[in-house]
Amino acid sequence: MDTSTVVMMVAAVLALTAIYIKSPAAAQKGLNATGSLILEITPRMIAAFTLAGLFQAIVPEELIVRWMGHGSGLRGILIGMSLGGITPGGPMTHFPVIASLFKMGVGIGPLVAYLSAWSLFGLQRVIMWEIPFLGPKVVAIRIAVSFLFPLIAGWLCELVWDKLHV
Repeated sequence: MDTSTVVMMVAAVLALTAIYIKSPAAAQKGLNATGSLILEITPRMIAAFTLAGLFQAIVPEELIVRWMGHGSGLRGILIGMSLGGITPGGPMTHFPVIASLFKMGVGIGPLVAYLSAWSLFGLQRVIMWEIPFLGPKVVAIRIAVSFLFPLIAGWLCELVWDKLHV
């Protein structure tokens, strides 16, 4: 178990204990909400982990490393940026896939470009939420102004990664 998991578990136990001391009914209500969340999220997580595992099995590692591996330069960063912008899904489905890509050998620059583009330009979010609520003009300006951010973030992370010899 990694440190972040231990910290989260300790925080959860401490919070539950503090709430229980103040109000056992509130603690029970919180545990019921926890159970509901687990039931709602578990199927998504199973699907995401399955997709991540299948991705590792289907896509040859050599192909990933050649196109997006460490040292793939601008090409890898642009591929990461492009894939991140068009890949649908939320964090629960995305991060298992991203972890899988990292384990397969995707370089830090392409990985950061992918994550940044996914956060900034998620196509499904732009179509389903931003355009209907903000209008195409605001969305177009936002995308135009932030378009180079994933490229710059990927490039800078690649530089820092190389300097630190991580």
